[in-house]
Formats: sequence, C-alpha cells, structure tokens
Amino acid sequence: EVQLVESGGGLVQPGGSLRLSCAASGFTFSSYAMSWVRQAPGKGLEWVSTSYSNGRSTRYAGSVKGRFTISRDGSGKTLYLQMNSLQPEDTAVYYCAMGDGSGSRGQGTRVTVSS
Repeated sequence: EVQLVESGGGLVQPGGSLRLSCAASGFTFSSYAMSWVRQAPGKGLEWVSTSYSNGRSTRYAGSVKGRFTISRDGSGKTLYLQMNSLQPEDTAVYYCAMGDGSGSRGQGTRVTVSS
C-alpha cells in the first residue's frame, strides 16, 4: 500500500524558511518522479516542483523558482522541500505526490506565512 506522510509545516513570518518532509513507503521510491503540490485557501491544486527518478533532474513552478529546493535523501525514501524567502502567497496545504503531481498524495501539511 502506498503511503506518503508529510510533515514540517507551521506558521512562519514573511521572509522565513521551512523544510517539509515526505516519508514514502509501499513502492519503489527511487523509480518514481515525485512532486510537491499545494492548495491555497479557496483555490485549486497548484503544482510546485518535481524531482525525477534519477535524483538529479528537477523542475519548479515560476512562482517558487529560486526560493524552493526539492531533494531526496540518500536512502531514497524521503522527499524534501526546502522553502526560503516565504511570502504570504505561499500559504497553503502542501502535499507530496507520486509522479508529476497527479498521482497518489499524502494528507498534507499546512504552511501559514503571516506576520
């Protein structure tokens, strides 16, 4: 059974940083592209970033490029999203998802950026 468990969200001031983690199990993590997607209050799901199965190739949405970094740990079972220079518009529930973001997702972790 695929399981994705996100953690690391919270309340942070504008300009601050957070690192989200996603613990994966139930599938061969290293064989899949993995993504972060987010849903802001009252809005639809937005793709944020993808890490491809080779572990080196990544893509970012224009709104986060240069501020967010996606990565995988050495054991190949955890996906990360380092978020720097956070802004109020980054407030959302963040989900990790299999593939390009349209696959199975976890329960999400809430990020609130506010002073």
